[in-house]
Amino acid sequence: MKKAIFPGSFDPITNGHFDIIKRGISLFDEVIVAIGVNADKKYMFSLEDRKRFIEESFKDEPKVRVITYTGLTIDLCKKEKAEFILRGLRNPADFEFEKAIAHANRTMSKIETVFLLTAARTSFISSSIVRDVLRNGGDASKMVPDAVIK
Repeated sequence: MKKAIFPGSFDPITNGHFDIIKRGISLFDEVIVAIGVNADKKYMFSLEDRKRFIEESFKDEPKVRVITYTGLTIDLCKKEKAEFILRGLRNPADFEFEKAIAHANRTMSKIETVFLLTAARTSFISSSIVRDVLRNGGDASKMVPDAVIK
């Protein structure tokens, strides 16, 4: 069984994340969306809300599971018996950042990182942009799954 961990803070999940998960489903038997907990980070949405947004968005998809975790993603991969980390790339800056993490993970483990390019229609969307739009009373409905807007 091919399992992939798709880690992130998902504060909130965006349509870009949604697209990567949907496309990951066709590549893997299971995609585990892993919401990382960082005590030093200030989140707009609670951990419970972020988890609920993703679970509601994929409620009809049995190949998607949502969990929370602390610590290293490679340790979570070992615990879940996942051989892959799934990541989305929007731009060259994402690539450089993600490449360094993938190399570090590969140095510490046998876990492969699989990169998917975001769809052109979602490549501009980031959780920080969505948070800024929401903080300022804007309409983010075209940037996030319906579960976030509800």
